[in-house]
Amino acid sequence: MIGYVTLGTNDLPRAEAFYNELMKEFGATVLLQDERMRFYGSAPDKPILSICTPYDGEAGTVGNGVMVALQGGDKAGVDRIHAKAIELGATDDGAPGDRGAGFYGAYFRDLDGNKFAVYVIGA
Repeated sequence: MIGYVTLGTNDLPRAEAFYNELMKEFGATVLLQDERMRFYGSAPDKPILSICTPYDGEAGTVGNGVMVALQGGDKAGVDRIHAKAIELGATDDGAPGDRGAGFYGAYFRDLDGNKFAVYVIGA
């Protein structure tokens, strides 16, 4: 259903260093890149996360109410990925834990303030 999600950054080299390491946790690498964009994924026909400097030349900003949710695989994966993000400089926005109705998740904000959830359902 989702092809790709793009997040803006104001410092592409810094964001690239962060995502190059974090995306390894998902088995993802850079599939496509140019001077202002990096597309991370495991295959072109699977969901992709993209980072970019905005095309219009304006500042990259965080969307209010916007969040990217990444599947953690299992509870240990959620814990590991959240810890990796924090290790790479992300800000904790909700420690790993049960959120009810069989949803286990953790939240963080990347170096540009974009909000992420890492989750598993039914674990």
